[in-house]
Amino acid sequence: LFLHDNFARPGKHSGAWMSSYREQERLDGEVLPIVVNNNNFAKGDPTLLSFDDAHTLFHEFGHGLHGLLSRVHYPSQSGTSVRRDFVEFPSQVFEHWLEVPETLRRYARHYRTGEPLPEELLQKLLAARTFNQGFATVEYAACAMLDLDLHSHADPGAIDIEAFEKEFVAKIGMPPEIGLRHRPAHFQHLFAGGGYAAGYYAYLWAEVLDADGFAAFVGAGDPFDRSLAARLKAIYSAGDSADPMELYRAFRGRDPEVAPLLKKRGLAA
Repeated sequence: LFLHDNFARPGKHSGAWMSSYREQERLDGEVLPIVVNNNNFAKGDPTLLSFDDAHTLFHEFGHGLHGLLSRVHYPSQSGTSVRRDFVEFPSQVFEHWLEVPETLRRYARHYRTGEPLPEELLQKLLAARTFNQGFATVEYAACAMLDLDLHSHADPGAIDIEAFEKEFVAKIGMPPEIGLRHRPAHFQHLFAGGGYAAGYYAYLWAEVLDADGFAAFVGAGDPFDRSLAARLKAIYSAGDSADPMELYRAFRGRDPEVAPLLKKRGLAA
């Protein structure tokens, strides 16, 4: 069962997220999942979504599919109950179908006339994805490295945070024009729970996987290739019942490669 709570309202938590009200399992008979996507779109008459809003919609539905397609025995292995550095792959790879021209031409239409997005504007929109990606990549990678460096200390509680930050920035040769996106003293992922301590790299690693995964469909010449889609579905269905890299290799036929991410970000031809 899929539910969706799409609109912002007073008292509702900000952001977007997927929740499982009931996990799929077969431990004591077949139990079907109950999944909800929560968004905070501005309600209108009609409701219009920005391109970023549409990305959020597809991203969270990717998480939703991870729960809905689950076919495991134990509830602890169901849906998104996977390792932290794999949980974003099913959601992020699903975002790619938003930008497939066939998809855009079906939904990106003028709300009054029904006219599709002009081809010239569509190409500009897609080209804008690579803007400033060199900056963003360095900024993110530095924070992921800082996270791992901090958690490699035997007694992080004894660290002088200000001195640690200075030493770290010098050690990696961080360009002063970029700086750290998250300073250590307010880097929420490091200290506030949620499972990302020593795991902040997972977001960028998921981008490696999603770019490489979607490249399989590009290589096949069909973003809706049924054979590839069936192999991808096996990842969504397996939950945490198998090693994630074994699942990925079964889908892709090899280990993930970074080249598709570099191309996606405009950092390589």
